[in-house]
Amino acid sequence: MSDTALREILDSHGSESGSLVPVLQEIQGKYGYLPAEAMIEVAKRLRVDEATVYSVATFYAQFKLVPTGKHQVKVCCGTACHVRGGSKILDAAERELGIGAGATTEDREYSLDRVACFGSCALAPVVVVDKDVYGRMTPSRVKSVLDDSVRGGQQE
Repeated sequence: MSDTALREILDSHGSESGSLVPVLQEIQGKYGYLPAEAMIEVAKRLRVDEATVYSVATFYAQFKLVPTGKHQVKVCCGTACHVRGGSKILDAAERELGIGAGATTEDREYSLDRVACFGSCALAPVVVVDKDVYGRMTPSRVKSVLDDSVRGGQQE
């Protein structure tokens, strides 16, 4: 991979293996995921095994190895959200988007993830679309929340 942005990221972090996580975070910030070619370049630059880079990338839930959607939809299924119907919210989102948790729509408009907890238990159940928090969610509101996200969303 001979991408200028990737080289700039690698150059800004030097060649210390201790910078592996920050390098991967910056690459994902740039590309939205960790391309395999980028991870190979990281391994070369930091002088670590490709397996080490892959192990770190797959250990942390924050890293994605495949392209994600333009909009990140996260449904909380932590205790408070679960008790207040979080699994029904997730089911409604899966039906609306036509994908399961952990997947991305074919048009790469949406990625859907199940999250353990957002720390917004007072608003349970909670859905976060990109940076917009939607509290006291109901299955019937899922479609309108997803529609709002395309128009710019609003925090509730």
